[in-house]
Amino acid sequence: MSDKIYDAMNWPEIEAVVYGEEASPRDLMGPRVTPDGVLIQGFFPDAVSVRVVTGSKTYEMTQEDEAGYFAALLPLKRIPRYRYQVDWGRRTDTFADAYAFPGQISEEEEKAFCAGVYYQVYEKLGAHPMTVNGVKGTYFAVWAPNALRVSVVGNFNRWDGRRLPMHRMPMSGIFELFVPQVGEGVSYQYELRVKGGRILHKSDPYGTASEMPPKNASVVTDLSGFVWNDQAWYKTKRGYDSRNVPVSIFETDLIQWESGEKLIDFVKDLGYTHVEFTPVMEYLGDSPYSTSSYYAPTARFGSPADFQKLVDALHQEGIGVILDWTPAQFPAHESGLKSFDGTPLYEVPDPALAVHPMWGTMLYNYGSPMVTDFLIGNALFWITVYHVDGLRMDDVDAMLYLDYGRRDGEWRPNIFGTNENLYAMEFLKHLNSIVKKKAPGTLLIAQEDGLWPELTDSVENDHLGFDYKWNGTWTGELLQYLSMDPIFRKNHHDELTLSMLYAYCEHYVLTLGKRDIGSMADFREKIFGTEKQKEAQVRAALAWQMAHPGCKMTAPEEEIDAGLRDLIRDLNQMYRQYPALSRLDHSSDGFEWIQNLKAEENILAFLRKTEKADETLLVVCNFAAVAYEDYRVGVPFEGKYKEILNTDSEKYGGAGVANPRMKSATKRECDNREYSLRLRLPALGVSIFTCTSGKKATKEVSGRRTKAAAKTAAPEKKRRGRRKNAVEE
Repeated sequence: MSDKIYDAMNWPEIEAVVYGEEASPRDLMGPRVTPDGVLIQGFFPDAVSVRVVTGSKTYEMTQEDEAGYFAALLPLKRIPRYRYQVDWGRRTDTFADAYAFPGQISEEEEKAFCAGVYYQVYEKLGAHPMTVNGVKGTYFAVWAPNALRVSVVGNFNRWDGRRLPMHRMPMSGIFELFVPQVGEGVSYQYELRVKGGRILHKSDPYGTASEMPPKNASVVTDLSGFVWNDQAWYKTKRGYDSRNVPVSIFETDLIQWESGEKLIDFVKDLGYTHVEFTPVMEYLGDSPYSTSSYYAPTARFGSPADFQKLVDALHQEGIGVILDWTPAQFPAHESGLKSFDGTPLYEVPDPALAVHPMWGTMLYNYGSPMVTDFLIGNALFWITVYHVDGLRMDDVDAMLYLDYGRRDGEWRPNIFGTNENLYAMEFLKHLNSIVKKKAPGTLLIAQEDGLWPELTDSVENDHLGFDYKWNGTWTGELLQYLSMDPIFRKNHHDELTLSMLYAYCEHYVLTLGKRDIGSMADFREKIFGTEKQKEAQVRAALAWQMAHPGCKMTAPEEEIDAGLRDLIRDLNQMYRQYPALSRLDHSSDGFEWIQNLKAEENILAFLRKTEKADETLLVVCNFAAVAYEDYRVGVPFEGKYKEILNTDSEKYGGAGVANPRMKSATKRECDNREYSLRLRLPALGVSIFTCTSGKKATKEVSGRRTKAAAKTAAPEKKRRGRRKNAVEE
């Protein structure tokens, strides 16, 4: 052994490398200039010999430790560009020294990450193909502050965690390393040595691609090369911030579609404004080998580029994309986020509170700025990198309530002695405000089944700032009503009218989706009646949903019958065509009851309105099993009334009980109104009419009603507060 090399080497640190406990390998093994030359060091377990190649010269390295630690002192005054030539016995590899390259995360970025405000964190953490100092490779970075050592492993180093220990950044606990000659398509994981000497193998939380399950490695992917052609879409997207435009969402699972082209044709044909995908991220995989990566679309649906292509194609057809997204919980997979660095890093630190008692999943620690940065960065990643237009956040109630799913004694109150999760509240405010600032027009939808007040009011008003909330209560009330024999529905009439008592407490999405009703076949089975009656009531329910204030979400299957398909298409077209169905969706001025007390007859009638009287729509619903051939309904003014949709149309598979000719209102009081119509109302059907005022029409507009109309208008009074209080009133 050369005395000069021996004197220049840090033997305690070398021992840490050999025993797999070194957290700062660049400080030790990075090339450095000494008074006697340039010292090059490397750890190559199982190597027969190693040489340093620089230009046309080759220098033999000396094995300074039998475990495979090699060193050479080059007779140079400056660090040259060099490569290793490693003889493994059966093959020889040549590659650049990973420890000769600098880190790629700046001190400012590290500070922002620690503060929870590094919103583009996904640009540095994870695996990023890049060129550094003229050398191609991949930059790896992962947050694991309590690990003793972290290595990146893959086929490029025989999955041997001794060979590429990563360098720890002291402030944040991020481990990072640029690995030359590793490029796209390479599978990798992180190997962590944690306290107690245990070795863990983890998928990359920031990994942007993953292997096909049941394999669980991450895959190096470059997402920057896709060329987007959806610039025109972004002008449309900004309009969705207003809450006064149609939002009709088609909910689906990508796995059920043979191709993206068929999906696009289906959604476009039926006239939806948005498509919502059940989770495309790998983190919700059922397999215990799932990667738990929020940043990777599952390989079950194709490559990341395939998903970019699908979103781009939908945008070019004027269709927005919403993703189901779950910032409330993550699976307890050993290769995932659970005890990531041997400690409760991403989950709640108290083991008694870290696991959700109902689902067995892990709950996020919203008190950690680095954890919330991970989640906010992930939301922006899907919006920025994949051009996604909305996030439906699942299980928001599990985030907001400390006692959600727990019995007395199984939870602890906050500092004020109440059950609100203060950290989760601040996280959601932070998330929603940043998304709105950086991505206008992005829809943020909460699925929350509790009574959290003002969920969709702004962060500026000290609320959570969601755009919309799923109205699961509306769905449950409708299903309960339709499950009843029509003979007994008079006793359950308020299950339809009750929704207008709280319709303006929040901005709602009315849901008839897979989670609520299952398939359309499942929906039919939940409804009382013969097969024909069930089919009629499915049609009526879809029209009732379309006419009711709130955005719409449905989930028809690709193979639905032609009649139902035609109805959904016509409903969506009507939704887009008639402003009364959306322009004042946020205000009680856009709705007015005509009849809401005819329980014995199972009849409901109401108006949808704008500021202009001639844009008014009249909606009459008959949930009785019998048709009415001559039914009188009060109307808002003298004029012409034209039926524009009837769910009993033969076109949709109905009996054809309709009003084919335009109707003129007569001056005969009905429903406390001066004018009225005689209509044919189909059994278990909904009829919708345009209203064109005559020369004697009142000047009634939204918010200005006749005295007679006011007698039945009380239930529509706008209420901004807890739904529970509204119902009690």
